[in-house]
Amino acid sequence: MTVKNYLWGVITLVMITFSNAQEGVPIYTDYLSDNLYLIHPSMAGAANANKLRLTARQQWFDVDDAPNLQTLNLSSRIGDKVGIGGIIYNDENANFVQTGAYLTFAYHLLFSRDKTDLNQLSFGLSTAFIQAKLDETNLDPINNPDPVVAGIVQKDSYFNVDVGISYNFLEFYSHFTIKNILPTTRDIFDNGTPIRESNNQRRYIASLGYVYALGDDTWSIEPSVLFQATDQTKESTIDVNAKVYKELDFGKFWGGISYRRSLDGAEFTSDGSSIESQNLQYITPFLGVNYKNFVFGYTYSYQSNSVVLSDGGFHQLTIGYDFGKRKEHYSCKCPAVNY
Repeated sequence: MTVKNYLWGVITLVMITFSNAQEGVPIYTDYLSDNLYLIHPSMAGAANANKLRLTARQQWFDVDDAPNLQTLNLSSRIGDKVGIGGIIYNDENANFVQTGAYLTFAYHLLFSRDKTDLNQLSFGLSTAFIQAKLDETNLDPINNPDPVVAGIVQKDSYFNVDVGISYNFLEFYSHFTIKNILPTTRDIFDNGTPIRESNNQRRYIASLGYVYALGDDTWSIEPSVLFQATDQTKESTIDVNAKVYKELDFGKFWGGISYRRSLDGAEFTSDGSSIESQNLQYITPFLGVNYKNFVFGYTYSYQSNSVVLSDGGFHQLTIGYDFGKRKEHYSCKCPAVNY
């Protein structure tokens, strides 16, 4: 087996284990580019305009076949209370590929005193249709037999459901989502061995934040946190974010930084004897601009751990378009809802 095959064999098996919690769209920091619907179905149609978002993410430019992700989503409002949305995505990681689509229905209850006063409780439900492909043909199972590696291309399709709730009150917001509610056994990882993947793919996501006005009222800052946990593996992470906005004649400029840390340590050895532990850590600066109806954003993530596959970072571009404005601005600094 070549070094490359061995390396990707290790990565594939690691990703098979990690994918217990990653069925569906992976959760990075896309949501900080005005893209909350990508992770919270209750935000479909929550804004006072329709939102179209396209993202492209690439990890480790110095590593062949490194993970990459593309997403396209559209959310809209029908009437005063109903929101709809759709997401398509492609997620590649060496020998493992996922493609999928989400369809979303949301319902928004308005408790406002008037049409410019934001006080909204939202519920959302998404149905997911996912196809996975695992290509093991280059892992050489004949000369290097392993019962987990079948040496073939395997494909399978899955269906699941996400549900969520959001509350937007003036500058305050909170969201809670449960992903992959239905028990799903992904037979693509079976290979006829006694090793079986759990059918529990559930993931819980909770986030909240507040937007504070600064200075001459053209500046504002938005601190926020996001917590996510997986049911089966008991893994959890927390994001601590700070985002700053500057309102301009043509729109707004924004940027900030995010820090993600896993709350579970992973053990490793660097000298073959002593055992050390490290927590996953990402530092992610980001910036972007809303120019009239368009949104442009760039995100860079750096993994600040002792042991990493590559020193290269994670690059992501976001392009968006807002259209179909339905009502006046809400009288608050609430950029996820205001057009």
